[in-house]
Amino acid sequence: MYKCCIFDLDGTLVNSIKAISYTTNLTLKKYGLGSIDEDQYKIFVGDGYKKLVERALIYCGDKTLIHYEDALVTYMEYFKVHYMYEVKAYDGIKDMLHYLKKNNIKIAVLSNKPHERTIDNVRGIFGIEYFDKIYGEKDDVKRKPDPEGAIITAKELGILTEHCLYIGDTDTDMKTGIGAGMDTIGVTWGFRNREELESYNPKYVIDNPNEIIDIINDHRSKIDNSICI
Repeated sequence: MYKCCIFDLDGTLVNSIKAISYTTNLTLKKYGLGSIDEDQYKIFVGDGYKKLVERALIYCGDKTLIHYEDALVTYMEYFKVHYMYEVKAYDGIKDMLHYLKKNNIKIAVLSNKPHERTIDNVRGIFGIEYFDKIYGEKDDVKRKPDPEGAIITAKELGILTEHCLYIGDTDTDMKTGIGAGMDTIGVTWGFRNREELESYNPKYVIDNPNEIIDIINDHRSKIDNSICI
């Protein structure tokens, strides 16, 4: 029976692409580079801000990453100010979270966004009542797609990994959940398409947050029926 849902943040719970693109384009502007459109950023995101800045610089012509170290500092300075810029929960997310909480499903966030900004984003959009654990990128935990963060999160919640769903919108998330031994859900409303998600063979690919509720209920029914038999 599924007892826990671990969610990616950007592109899964919240649409933050405007904040990401705005902050990164401000960073590029400092060096006379950019700007880059939002659709391109949907490809760049998923592996943490350091990789995002690297990809953006190379895309704009800084092939040898002359500005890289300074750009990381600049990005973080801008992001502290603009991390909530037009960030919104996707339709149906809050209702889905409310259902999970009401039905005693543990709920966590595991993001490659810097840890403090992850907490700020989650609390700024959802408040404090839903999530049992919130983790962003931290120096002492390997960044996704390494499954370490997902495994640690499950352990801290007292849930076996086989009783967890991992939910995300990118190849990074598919690798993370599968690597952690969790049934993994790819969501199509985020930053990548169905074809890319399916290529990594997650357990499920869904188009609407309500399908998470259906998956949990169907799984529970199958277990109950097997017990009865």
